[in-house]
This record gives sequence, C-alpha cells and structure tokens, in this order.
Amino acid sequence: MELKASKILDIRFSEVDAMNIVWNGSYPLYFEDAREAFGAKYDLGYMRIFGEGYFAPLVEMSFQFKKPIRYEMHPRIDIFYRPTAAAKIVFDYEIRDNDDDSLLATGRSVQVFMDKNYQLVWDNPDFYLEWKKRWEV
Repeated sequence: MELKASKILDIRFSEVDAMNIVWNGSYPLYFEDAREAFGAKYDLGYMRIFGEGYFAPLVEMSFQFKKPIRYEMHPRIDIFYRPTAAAKIVFDYEIRDNDDDSLLATGRSVQVFMDKNYQLVWDNPDFYLEWKKRWEV
C-alpha cells in the first residue's frame, strides 16, 4: 500500500529571489508543509509523536531542481512514505506544476526518533509499529 498526501503551494513574494525564482531555502519549508499534510491525513503528526513521548528530528534532507518555480505559481507537492525496517521515517517528495503536471523538483527526508531526554531511539517505538501495522506498511 502506498501512502501519499498532496498539498497545493502558494508561492509568496518573500520566497523568490531577484530572478523571480523560488529561493533554495524555501524548499525545506515546502517539505515541512507536505509532512504536516501527511501527518494530518495518516495520524502521524508531530503532536502525535510528541504525545507518545518522542521527538522526530530531521537528520537528512536533499532536493533536486528540475525546472524553476516562480512567484504566483501554485504547484502541488506530493509526499510519499517510504517504508523501512529501521526506526526512521523516510519520505520522498515531488513538486509538480499544476498546469501541465511537469516535474519541478524532487526530494527526500529522513527523520529519526529521540526520547524526551534527547537520546536516539534505535528500535521502532511501539506506537510507530502499531501505526505501520494499521497502514500495512
């Protein structure tokens, strides 16, 4: 089963550079928007994780530019959950132009689990194992 969520992005003037192209520092914010949409759809939001006694810090993020994203565009970001046996949450991202569905950017992020004492958790937390079972991933 593939778990996927989508969100339409509104490109604001503050997110573009002098060439009217989205500044590279905006992409992590778009990925964050996608993770929040995913969390809301599949009950894996930050407050759920925190409520279970954990943090889920980002430890890896990458993105690749394919085509420019410009001011006033309304592209769609798609987020895909990538199952792993490790105690990690891995997502892939695609940003697409809503007009022609062309690929504008791709990316990936990895989050790990830490307990509330800021110690890395090496095994999947029980709530995450139950979540995986619920969604058959």
